[in-house]
Amino acid sequence: MGDEYFFEEGCFITELLNTEADPLVSVARARVPVGVTTRWHVLDGIVERYLIEQGEGVVEVGTQPPQPVGAGDTVHIAPGLRQRIRNAGATDLVFLAVCTPRFVPAAYRDAE
Repeated sequence: MGDEYFFEEGCFITELLNTEADPLVSVARARVPVGVTTRWHVLDGIVERYLIEQGEGVVEVGTQPPQPVGAGDTVHIAPGLRQRIRNAGATDLVFLAVCTPRFVPAAYRDAE
């Protein structure tokens, strides 16, 4: 497991599993501080799933209306759909981001 770092999307990331030796999947823990909304972004060629662990948020995916999320909720994001999430609670919003195939920086595209 790596150290937590700030990612340009606007949240903090801890890589739990992301290696060329296992190219089919990656898992990262994302932490969105109170009041923060991540940037609109797209992952090209990658399916992403958010598994919400703690906190309260509002997620926006593609053209769907904003959806509230909280601990125990999951969000499925198809490749190429723009996405962002806002921490709407009083504590950090923490979720696992599970990507298939694994996340690579070249797949990330800012959509602001």
